[in-house]
Amino acid sequence: MSEKLRVGILGGTGMVGQRFIALLENHPWFEVTTIAASQRSEGLTYEEAVKGRWKMDTPIPEAVKNIKIMNVNEVEKVASTVDFVFSAVDMTKEEIKAIEEAYAKTETPVVSNNSAHRWTPDVPMVIPEINPEHFEVIEHQKKRLGTKHGFIAVKPNCSIQSYVPALNAWKEFEPYECVITTYQAISGAGKDFKAWPEMVENIIPYIGGEEEKSEQEPLRIWGKIEDGVIVKAEEPKITCQCLRVPVLNGHTAAAFVKFRKKPTKEQLIEKLKSYKGFPQEAGLPMAPEQFIKYFEEDNRPQVKADVDRDKGMGISIGRIREDSVYDYKFVGLSHNTIRGAAGGAILCAETLKTKGYINKK
Repeated sequence: MSEKLRVGILGGTGMVGQRFIALLENHPWFEVTTIAASQRSEGLTYEEAVKGRWKMDTPIPEAVKNIKIMNVNEVEKVASTVDFVFSAVDMTKEEIKAIEEAYAKTETPVVSNNSAHRWTPDVPMVIPEINPEHFEVIEHQKKRLGTKHGFIAVKPNCSIQSYVPALNAWKEFEPYECVITTYQAISGAGKDFKAWPEMVENIIPYIGGEEEKSEQEPLRIWGKIEDGVIVKAEEPKITCQCLRVPVLNGHTAAAFVKFRKKPTKEQLIEKLKSYKGFPQEAGLPMAPEQFIKYFEEDNRPQVKADVDRDKGMGISIGRIREDSVYDYKFVGLSHNTIRGAAGGAILCAETLKTKGYINKK
């Protein structure tokens, strides 16, 4: 029997589910053994289920082509075949909350790409390089769920990955007020240009719910565990606008920051270059060797040139300069469906395994 952990993908036929399957091909620790989706795909092979709608640049991995799709709602049946699951189901928020808790209660850890549990007080929402200590709240969550091994952990919204890592690297300078505008790729809506022709040569200045997430989720990441729940931080205050732009993959952020302790530009750049987190220290398989890269060129980072750095897991920052109203401004870039979605969730699972939260059943 393989020493790898058996992984299930809930919602494995959708765009994020496909990204999980592509990224997990030949993973040294995890093996996709189960794929679950809606009833209409039940019984089909994975290759049949995604025929004509496989959206990844790489082919469907051979190892999953003939896996028979299971019904995601048959929770006990699916859970019995895996050690843990990644969740990328396409349901209402309430349905997602219910089904992820149902899987957790079968003693199956759930690492979710969905937003449904991001504000559940005892569910950790983690960028592993920034707040892996939040996984400690899992012990309190297990008491609520009545489980020994089952729990839910989530990764945060895709757009915040383009600016939160830089702000975190600069915490000692006490950033306290930020204005952010994000320019977000269409794959963040689960679409490509063929499915969304009106996005060609177009900008839409609205993404439902995105601005609130972009302003509030960083504060939860910087929060603390108190009395078994995560209490969000008060600062920095963030105000955000989110635009949908005609780019396939890659969220760009333009950020303005005020600091209580004003650093030099050189200090800011040095903090970015030297920043390491738990994934780098532990040498996790999905971890980028350099979490944050600073570009000296005036015209970087660019989506085409930089979004795939370190297999899409690296954060790219450029154009740090003094501002006439705020202290400094900068531009950030992250891959929204790799670092911001499936890849970030896989890195969370690697961290959880390393810290002993995910094991063979």
